[in-house]
This record gives sequence, C-alpha cells and structure tokens, in this order.
Amino acid sequence: MAMATSPQHRAAILTALGRLVDVVADLRHPETGCPWDLEQTHKTLIPYAIEEAYEVVDAIHGGDTAHIAEELGDLLLQVVLHAQVAQDAGTFDLQVVADGIADKLIRRHPHVFGDLKTNDLEEIHRNWDKIKAAEKGETGDPHRLSPKLHKYSRTLPPLMAASKISVKAAKAGFEWESVEGVWEKFHEELEEFRAAIAHEPHENQLAELGDILFTLVNLARWHGLDPSEALQGTNRRFIHRFEQVEQASDRPLADYSLEELEAMWQQAKAILGAEKS
Repeated sequence: MAMATSPQHRAAILTALGRLVDVVADLRHPETGCPWDLEQTHKTLIPYAIEEAYEVVDAIHGGDTAHIAEELGDLLLQVVLHAQVAQDAGTFDLQVVADGIADKLIRRHPHVFGDLKTNDLEEIHRNWDKIKAAEKGETGDPHRLSPKLHKYSRTLPPLMAASKISVKAAKAGFEWESVEGVWEKFHEELEEFRAAIAHEPHENQLAELGDILFTLVNLARWHGLDPSEALQGTNRRFIHRFEQVEQASDRPLADYSLEELEAMWQQAKAILGAEKS
C-alpha cells in the first residue's frame, strides 16, 4: 500500500526538484552556461533518453536500490533538460509537462478519481483505451486494431513491439487454438529460413529470420515468458562467461583452437554455476 507523503516530505521533494530545475537552467544560461548543454536540442538528446531508460532497467535487474535511484536521477535529468530546451524556445516548460501528465492520469483513472466503481482489470483496461482514443481524437472504427499495431512498430524497440503486437492480436482473436500450433509454426518457419539461406536473396533471408523471431515471441507469450527479459539474461550470462574465459587465458583468444576455447567455455560455465541473472 502506498504511504501518504507528509507535508514536510512533500516540501523537501519540491525543493529538490526546484534545485534540479535551477541547475539545468544555469547549465543552459546563454552567457554563463555549459557549451555542451547550450547546443542540445530535442533531437540531439534522443540517444541519451533511450540510453538512460535502458540503464534504469539494468539497475532494476541488479536490485541495488542506490543504483536505481542514481539512474532514475539521470532519466529525470533528461525530462528536465528537454523541458528547459522547450522553455528556451518558448514552446512549453516543465509546468506544462507535469500538469499534462497529472491531468492525463486523473482522466484515465475514473475508478480512482471519478464516479466509476470497479476493481475489474479488464474493465479498467477497456476504459483506459476508450479514454485514450477520445483524447487523441480517434474517430475511426474502434474495432480496427491495425493503427495501434503500426504505432507499436514505429515507436518501440523491435522485440518489445513484437510482444505488444502478439498480445493485442491474440486478444482480438488472431490466435492459435493451442500451443502445439505455435510449435508447428516455429518448425515450419525454421525450415523456410533454412531454404532461404541456401537458395534465396538477402531480402528473403531477412524476412524469414523475422518470421522465426516473431514466432518465438508468440511461443514466449503462450508460456508466460518475456522475450526481452530472456534475451537480456542471455546477454549477461554470455558476457560473464566470456569474461571468465578472458581471465583464464594467457594469450589472445584468436590464438586458441576451437577445441581449447570450447573447453575454456565449459570451465567458465562450471565456475559460474547455474547463473540465471
């Protein structure tokens, strides 16, 4: 259960936020500010916003609360910096940003801030989508899902987009009758990928590889697994084992035979044990 914030704590939070706003404004001061901060635009800051968001995710996986707080601060800086860039250009400011998201949360939670009384998650989700569509002036066929799927494809990382598209399509009835059907589709796509690699042009190979990955995303959904989380875990395990191999080597890895590298890899796996994080 969320704890109520005392007036003193709320005042301290607002003071801290105000200090951050002042620091960023000083960094963007046209005469005494930092040259790097002064040359930033919304577009030049795009890579930093993405990087900081992923670093927050990594910190959460690590479970170190101090690190999570630090990375959230870096992400908050991006919000404040974008708002300052906009304020300098005379388009909007942090007040507009904060008021906008607060108003949106109130509108989209009528079961908390309005007269609607329900604890049913499905109804809450339906209301959220209906209110969101009304906010965006979406007057097309409410049963058409493709515009939303297009948005996922444009705005999300590919693996995350595939997961969202898979979930939404399944809820709309575009679904296999059983997980066995998904497995059959996977083996079918695997054979088509093999054939494309052997006989077809690069574009077809890419298409067939994409089909395999999308089918794997569907398999993950059927089994309640997050493919992005799974791949992140594999990346971490590979790096940890690779690091162990490097530490055990006394010369460049390219100088070892494949048999030697395989033996070192298996030793690294044994040393690290059944690492799953």
